[in-house]
Amino acid sequence: MKRTAIGLVLLAALLLFAAPADAANRRISISDYQWSDDQVDLDLGEHVTWYWTGPDTMHSITGQPPNASQWDSDPGSLPTHNIGDNYQLTFDQPGIYHFQCKIHSLVRGTVVVSNTPGDPESEPDPVPKSNVDLKAPKMRKLSLARKFGPSGSPLRYSLDEAGKLDVEYYRLSRKGKKRYAGYATYKAYVGYNRARIGKRKPHFKPKRGRYLVELRVTDKSQNVSKAKKKRFRIW
Repeated sequence: MKRTAIGLVLLAALLLFAAPADAANRRISISDYQWSDDQVDLDLGEHVTWYWTGPDTMHSITGQPPNASQWDSDPGSLPTHNIGDNYQLTFDQPGIYHFQCKIHSLVRGTVVVSNTPGDPESEPDPVPKSNVDLKAPKMRKLSLARKFGPSGSPLRYSLDEAGKLDVEYYRLSRKGKKRYAGYATYKAYVGYNRARIGKRKPHFKPKRGRYLVELRVTDKSQNVSKAKKKRFRIW
């Protein structure tokens, strides 16, 4: 975490600000090209900690004139951050401080510092959580008939988030060895779903015999569920 202490001289004479009712150290997050709070009120000696929570992380906290050269989360470079990175600034002079991203001018904000001594130990805000989905979807309550004809049979299952169901077919030999036989894809929704398994598709041609299918769901963040397996026979 980067930490910077600021004692800045404004171009104009500083005004003395009354202490805001909610002044305290603050934790602010950036997500979807906007700050969770674009105006922060502080007392003297308090700090702001900005967090990159994603999915967009190419943002800087760069002071605007007259203090542009005195605080910058990415001095001398364009912003590149990992999710969870943070940058902290302590303000020890009253005033109004403006900042914005170097490459996204609409991503900007203001820090207002009163002339009242603050509490450097206060931390009223929780640490912001990541906005990036890293959790794989879960398939539950799967059911599929063990025998059916070439028109297929409905697979029933429940899902905790929307995505795409990938079905991979393997034909089983008499000795149980599997041979790849094709695939199919289906849209998948939150809640209960049905997908017709064993039906003719552009990349699967059903034939009589025993099959194994491997089922996976990929969500919108490209997280993939654990494979579920089902065996059946086409007569």
